[in-house]
Amino acid sequence: MQIYTKTGDKGQTSLYDGTRIDKDSIRVESYGTIDELNSYIGLCMHYINEDEKKVLFNIQRDLFYIGSELATKNTEKLNKVVTDNDIKNLENIIDKYMGEAKGLDSFIIPGTSLASAHLHIARTICRRAERIIISLSKIEKVNPMLIKYINRLSDTLYAIARYSEDKLIPMEF
Repeated sequence: MQIYTKTGDKGQTSLYDGTRIDKDSIRVESYGTIDELNSYIGLCMHYINEDEKKVLFNIQRDLFYIGSELATKNTEKLNKVVTDNDIKNLENIIDKYMGEAKGLDSFIIPGTSLASAHLHIARTICRRAERIIISLSKIEKVNPMLIKYINRLSDTLYAIARYSEDKLIPMEF
């Protein structure tokens, strides 16, 4: 099976719904950053425990749906879009891991374990994706639940990273 189509050789790509757009459009940047985040979360999974792997695997699955949602203008073609239940699931994960992480009363220097270091990088990629999606939402319609999900996802990654820290190094101002 060939994976090259040559249809993007002139700087355009097809969206999920067949629409052709420039590869440097903010829409492509948004779902490309979600793809980057999904890949980086895949790397994180090599450094965490089985329980966290299950959580991150489900998040990776959600990110495929989010990427699809960002990669189409015709949302009627989608099998799934982000809903309030998806956001509630993330909030439950945040509550669980923040409840188990101790000593949070100031900013911390991230990365006292390999797992937490990678999770903090994933969190920053997520924040960048959020900024790009918000920029996209100013010029095109974006599901507001999708923006909310990405915001909660960065908090989720933070909570799991905090839980994964070997020790806390507080940041003093």
